[in-house]
Amino acid sequence: MRREVLQPILAEVRAVYADLARRPLERACVARTECCQFQLTGRTPHLTKGEALVAAKGFRATGRKELPESIAGACPLLHPASGRCLIYADRPFGCRTHFCAAAGGPYARRQVLDLIRRLEAVDQRLGGDGPRKIESALAAALAEIR
Repeated sequence: MRREVLQPILAEVRAVYADLARRPLERACVARTECCQFQLTGRTPHLTKGEALVAAKGFRATGRKELPESIAGACPLLHPASGRCLIYADRPFGCRTHFCAAAGGPYARRQVLDLIRRLEAVDQRLGGDGPRKIESALAAALAEIR
């Protein structure tokens, strides 16, 4: 994807994330990464194409090129040694509105539906096919931004 096309997309998705952060919803994420243990939670984030591109750019900014294999059902974006998210600032919407009880549980859909619609609109403009599991969405985005 050409830089002049990619930059406005990244900016638009990041604007959605910034709008979410300004909402007066009580959250207390302490980055425990319990919600990143997909095998334990039974939940895997699904990313729109725009979110996947933001995550892929964040991943590449760490100096990595290839997505590692998921270890024991955990998110592939967790640092293998520290267990922390490699792209916390660029983490997907689902990771920001997650179901972690320690952070306050999930956002009610009605509280963020307008933001979800904005992400879906970006996905549609990009020719995406709707949200995909994090691993496949990221793999496709990494291949696209080579």
